[in-house]
Amino acid sequence: MDSKKLTWLGMVVGTSLGGYLPLIWGGSAFSFTSIFLGAAGGIAGIFIGFKLSQ
Repeated sequence: MDSKKLTWLGMVVGTSLGGYLPLIWGGSAFSFTSIFLGAAGGIAGIFIGFKLSQ
């Protein structure tokens, strides 16, 4: 798979999972925690996608 596509896939999956995580413990999808974890998940997904593409 192309490294650019794998990086994008990691970002999308990481952002989605990070944004959904607060809903598991009863938080809101529009809370600051959800936004923060979505950003952190996106950064982690980019990093993982980049490392897997090498």
